[in-house]
Amino acid sequence: MKGAVLYGPGDVRVETRDDPTIIEPTDAILRLSATCICGSDLWPYRGIDTSAKPQPMGHEYVGIVEEVGRDVRHVKKGQFVVGSFFASDNSCPICHAGYQSRCVDARPIGALGAQAPLLRVPLADGTLVATPELPSDAMVPSLLAASDVLGTGWFAADAAAVAPGKTVAVVGDGAVGLLGVLSAKQMGAERIILMSRHADRQRLGREFGATDIVTERGDEGVARIKDMTGGLGAHSVIEAVGTQESMMQAIRSTRPGGHVGYVGVSHDVALPGRELFFAEVHLMGGPAPVRRYLPQLIDLIWNERIDPGKVFDQTLPLEQAAEGYRAMDERRAIKTLLTT
Repeated sequence: MKGAVLYGPGDVRVETRDDPTIIEPTDAILRLSATCICGSDLWPYRGIDTSAKPQPMGHEYVGIVEEVGRDVRHVKKGQFVVGSFFASDNSCPICHAGYQSRCVDARPIGALGAQAPLLRVPLADGTLVATPELPSDAMVPSLLAASDVLGTGWFAADAAAVAPGKTVAVVGDGAVGLLGVLSAKQMGAERIILMSRHADRQRLGREFGATDIVTERGDEGVARIKDMTGGLGAHSVIEAVGTQESMMQAIRSTRPGGHVGYVGVSHDVALPGRELFFAEVHLMGGPAPVRRYLPQLIDLIWNERIDPGKVFDQTLPLEQAAEGYRAMDERRAIKTLLTT
């Protein structure tokens, strides 16, 4: 099969890879209906994250089950399934607490490379959730979003304790931040402030539920949020970038007693202890336990209550994955869907 492989900064190639096979009896093989490029894929693409090269790429996926191992009981051949970017057994004490991304046997899907037509999914019974029946082609992008960016945005809003009547600020206007807006809207937030400088992202943010746009960043952005909230700050803040500036902007935009849900993959973030001590804000985040939310998110999508697939503003065949990476890196695309 053909699959996307990263050879070094800015060097993504689509080349022949071995077809996946059942290795463990708890595995499943999926034929992917669609995959995509994640904002977190840009960290190694830009050379900020380093790892052994060449590296298969991709961790977001939906598709039809082609084969299952002998110990798989609940996932069936022919089902359309959505999975998380971490495989989990969904049965250990950590999974039962709702943190499947930290399962005692967690397996990163990214190491297997989901930007390809076929994917081996470990721990299939605990990782994959089937749709009620085969979805329409139009619904596939939204179901794909559930495998990561929607689930991550939902976790960010949940971690930030978004609730009816609250004011929410969102730091970051990428796919996760935008779907954090959608999530906050679904959770009943009264006011949702999206921090964004890009007109196309602002438009989609408003469509997803943003009530206000703030274009300032850093201390100026914090001052703007404080001004809009009577000097107090937002009740809930979603941090969806992962830099020192974005994290401090999020913390400083939060009122005392408020909550920050941080899901941007942290890079060189150092929290000043004394400032954090006196800020008296709640911090919760990390890699999203997408599996916790998949049944609910699939139901919302299936019943057409949300359409997160709108976050994909570029669709390319897998063979053009390198262009998809360039477009996202240059901010010409919010998120690129790859057809297989």
